[in-house]
Amino acid sequence: MSPHNDAPSPTSSFTAGFNRISFRSTASSSLMTGHLAPVDTHSPLSSSYSSSSLDASTFHMARPLVPGVYVPTMCFFDEDTEDVDTATIAHHAVRLARAGVTGLATQGSNGEAVHLTHSERQLVTATTRKALNDAGYSHMPIIVGCGAQSTREAIQYCREAWEAGGDYALVLPPSYYAPLFAPASQTIVDYFNAVADASPIPLIIYNFPGAVGGMDLSSDMIIQLSGHPNIVGVKLTCGNTGKLNRVAAATRKLTKNFDPSNPEFLVLAGSADFSIQSLVAGGHGILAGLANIAPKACIQTIELYKQGKQTQAQEVQEIVSEGDWTAIQGGVVGVKAGLQSWMGYGGYARSPLPKPTTEQAKKWKEGFRDLVLLEKSL
Repeated sequence: MSPHNDAPSPTSSFTAGFNRISFRSTASSSLMTGHLAPVDTHSPLSSSYSSSSLDASTFHMARPLVPGVYVPTMCFFDEDTEDVDTATIAHHAVRLARAGVTGLATQGSNGEAVHLTHSERQLVTATTRKALNDAGYSHMPIIVGCGAQSTREAIQYCREAWEAGGDYALVLPPSYYAPLFAPASQTIVDYFNAVADASPIPLIIYNFPGAVGGMDLSSDMIIQLSGHPNIVGVKLTCGNTGKLNRVAAATRKLTKNFDPSNPEFLVLAGSADFSIQSLVAGGHGILAGLANIAPKACIQTIELYKQGKQTQAQEVQEIVSEGDWTAIQGGVVGVKAGLQSWMGYGGYARSPLPKPTTEQAKKWKEGFRDLVLLEKSL
């Protein structure tokens, strides 16, 4: 969930055939200047797909990024085996789409991307794409988390995301060897430019200091990178509305024929608890994990503000912010517990993340109570 602090399984028909899906390995494709051996092989802990291939071209159509509410979706697992639960992934994606969200994102922090193999990541994204298409939401874009510590693997993730039906790549900066980077963050600039040059899908910069050892991209760097034709947006999970304002204003001014309904560079807040603040600062919406539980409430906050109903928008924002604080404290474990308590599905995170205690589950359920009651009223 949102990392910033106040201070400093239902069944469905959408996954028929997914156990038989196989993907072409982009590991055998030319990445930068060389070739790679396959990244991972089938593991007994992974969901299997083997016999028939899926034509990736059937997944691709023009899906522009427009202002609105985007949701970094959860990944669900079988409670006993920890295999990827494609039925629940599909059910959840369609539930969010029916609520009216603008787009979905797979392989984010909420999607436990760090717990998945390359092939499982493809399975999750392809499951999501097929579920949306089958339910009549083929127009809805999918953003795919593609950050990696090496430029080479980030490019590979982008290519695999495209194969699985992804439309955009959400990319964190590398951070493991940050003390060795070139001065003035030139290494980060070079990284994003290189990945953008090679990626078959456009990039969205992901500024999330809590996930990269405190590295916080400046507005100057983000504005500079926005000039790349294959970098089309930013997610600001830093919670810095001043930075958001500078980026939104600068990229708007750099656009020759700015269209507020279809901006060339999309600026998104990374948390639901400052939705209104981000709009005031010129942002275009949110990409926020809380929308997994309350998508309609997140949408309502933004719509009321756009309609000029600021008092009502603030009232909804207060409830959303309280719910988001529960989500921030509990992380993916708490959000799944909340889904399980209120929606009847969610299960547990993949090990080594712990299962919540009975006391924790009760606490998180109560923390989401007002938010869920609001959600059910909409």
